Amino acid sequence: MTNIFSTMMRIILLCSLTPFATISTAQDPIVPTLPETVSWGWFPLDKQPVITLASGDTVRIETLSHAGATQDEHPDSALGALGVEPSEILPDVIDFWNSRDRRPREGRSGHIITGPIAIEGAEPGDTLEVQILELTTRVPYGINTTGASVGVVGPSYPGSRPTDTKRDILSSQHLYRTKIVADHEVAIFSDGIQVPLKPFMGIMAVAPDPTLGDPGVTVPGVQASRPPGPFGGNLDIKDLTAGSTLYLPVFQPNALFYVGDPHSAQGDGEVSGTAIEQSLSGRFRFTLHKNQSLTMPRVETDQHYIMMGIDLDLNRALQQAVDQVVAFLVTEKGLSPTKSLSLASIAVDFHVAEAVDLTQLVTGKIPKSIFVED
Repeated sequence: MTNIFSTMMRIILLCSLTPFATISTAQDPIVPTLPETVSWGWFPLDKQPVITLASGDTVRIETLSHAGATQDEHPDSALGALGVEPSEILPDVIDFWNSRDRRPREGRSGHIITGPIAIEGAEPGDTLEVQILELTTRVPYGINTTGASVGVVGPSYPGSRPTDTKRDILSSQHLYRTKIVADHEVAIFSDGIQVPLKPFMGIMAVAPDPTLGDPGVTVPGVQASRPPGPFGGNLDIKDLTAGSTLYLPVFQPNALFYVGDPHSAQGDGEVSGTAIEQSLSGRFRFTLHKNQSLTMPRVETDQHYIMMGIDLDLNRALQQAVDQVVAFLVTEKGLSPTKSLSLASIAVDFHVAEAVDLTQLVTGKIPKSIFVED
């Protein structure tokens, strides 16, 4: 677990950076999760950057899970009822909880999001490359939520019908302890089940260009954090672990990067509506690609190029993901559109990465191993 600074150290100000960044022993600036450095459920367009970086810079960013920090009940009581000791609750959780009444809520979602991080020289039409260098857990537990009214089994899910048989699923919060077993961090699901941790940030976004009526935009200028979109956001792509790279199209000057919704383990689809929600600390490198525009975010890992489609309709999301794969193969590998579609059908896996956040997200995973001359 990583809890880099005590409460006192987290408020040290280094004016040469920004009012909110501190320095780690490795000389990377650190963005802590103070009330001033986080937003609740949206991506403000006019918020003062918590730090400004040049292309190629690295930074450590701390994040908070909303689980245990946003409910009406004090965190000591809410988390204590699940078996969490007061000493195991981050001071940042209490500080955020105490700040809730001062925060706007109309048109916003529930995630706690750190940022924005400004990237010098970024402009609309550029692409921001985000390398995820390291992700570590900040506390030894995480929370998953189930219920018959949430996730893909809920009545508001597009696939649900009034005639569906009632499911025998209880509304419950499940606290899972995490620890090191045989040099690997795992979640203890039960005496006989251990789930390997693969931490990733559910939300990584640039500041969007919200249009009233778009998914998650019910208030002018406010993009709720629940639905992902071309700006990134609540992608919930479990492949975005340490060592992966996310590419985001830039919509606002200085890009204004936001990160949050930390997860330690999740299956594709996130079918209950949540993953293991667990506060994380991450180290990132940002690289700006001038005048290189994307229509949709994309991901690169050691083994795959990952394209994506995002739409309210799962079928349309799949079509978009296929279109993105074809466009990549044409542009990057020199194939014709016809041969690209053929290759997509015989070699590319399409996954429902996220199905519970209003817009549906399908990934197309192109294996690097098929390109024998690369």
